[in-house]
Amino acid sequence: MKKNIFVTVCLLTALFTEAAAQNNVIDEIVWVVGDEAIYKSEVEEARINALLNGTKWEGDPYCVIPEQLAVNKLFLNQAELDSIFVTDEDVADQVEYDYKSLLEQYVTVERLEEEYKLTSDQIRARLYETNRQAYIINEVRKKIVSRVKVTPAEVRRYIKDIPAGDIPDVPTQVEVQIITREPVIPQEEIDEVKAELRSYIDRVQGGEVSFSTLALLYSEDPGSARKGGDLGFFGRGEMVPEFSAVAFNMTDPDRISKIVETEYGYHILQFVERLGDRVRVRHILRKPRIPVQSINECIAKLDTIANDIRSGNRTFEASVTEYSQDKDTKNNNGLMSHRTSPNSAGVSKYSMDELPPEVARAVDRMHVGEISDPFTMQLSNGKTICAVVKLKSKINAHKANLTEDYESLYDMVSYIRQQEALEKWIRDKQRTTYVRISEGWNDCDFIYPGWGKQ
Repeated sequence: MKKNIFVTVCLLTALFTEAAAQNNVIDEIVWVVGDEAIYKSEVEEARINALLNGTKWEGDPYCVIPEQLAVNKLFLNQAELDSIFVTDEDVADQVEYDYKSLLEQYVTVERLEEEYKLTSDQIRARLYETNRQAYIINEVRKKIVSRVKVTPAEVRRYIKDIPAGDIPDVPTQVEVQIITREPVIPQEEIDEVKAELRSYIDRVQGGEVSFSTLALLYSEDPGSARKGGDLGFFGRGEMVPEFSAVAFNMTDPDRISKIVETEYGYHILQFVERLGDRVRVRHILRKPRIPVQSINECIAKLDTIANDIRSGNRTFEASVTEYSQDKDTKNNNGLMSHRTSPNSAGVSKYSMDELPPEVARAVDRMHVGEISDPFTMQLSNGKTICAVVKLKSKINAHKANLTEDYESLYDMVSYIRQQEALEKWIRDKQRTTYVRISEGWNDCDFIYPGWGKQ
């Protein structure tokens, strides 16, 4: 669920501020929108939280923040009129994600509860309300912009009427096909890692040293190692299946798991606690060493494949089918693709900064149809692989035009028209909603002038 970060900060702050107000915190009402109040403490905490999150704004935060909160209330009011509601399933995943993020920040449930002076159930309830409101606001916004229809003629007018200096630049875009191979890891390297992990199990269960100390010293998962291997709470679908299967079957913190093999390497786990359908464990990750000889042999194999393609003995596509070990591209002739947003379809065109850096370096000076020399690259899971790529197509950097960039221009014009529709809706809603701003809070250059003037 993609949400406006600043809107979410404001909503989250408002709900946790409400909890503070219920604990007899002195406060004052600074805005009233319809029959809803905005408190000074909401504004102040949103300002602090935005600073901590690196969120920046233009203008006085004591003007910008309450106005954004007021706009949120306009959307929520419209949702009531339109009978827009959410189900538990709509927001459950985001609630769990937010709760896990808080736990990662405070490490233990006890510290989290102490910080917010709320129980875990109360924190979850407020996170639910935060995400419920954000979901509703998003649904109202989607309903408003759904009425916006952009025609091809409007796109053509846009590119015709826009000043030449304002026509957007389109960076160089490429399509790349790839063949990957994994260097062979000798069995003795795997055996050595497993023996090392078994020694850790013996030392922990023998009382010689704590699991967290060994994780801090030896785990090759840098994110959790500095926390003593603690992964925080997670659900079944958040980890690779092999890891989750073991983690969710553990119940005894005094026993260490068997060795678990995943795409990341080899792990041992220690159970910490369970909370509903989520579990918290520590783990130690060790990765077998890849000998230089194995990498050289893998590079040599790919070099032979590349030379066969260059000489015309085989096509790149046939070589993908026969040799590539990249499961994501093998069934698409090796064509790489990526998502521009979580819910979007995969696209094959990349700007150079969207490519993995090793691939970008390989294709930077290549011509269309050329095959690269073999190179090594590191995947997101930390695994080292060898690869060879073919530059399938390339469009050099240029000013946007209808011939090459219609879809991008269509998206741009659609976005502009949607924002115009939202702004018009907000201004219209202002005129029909009672708004009162306290003295000292109305001397602002608001984005939407007219608050309280109906």
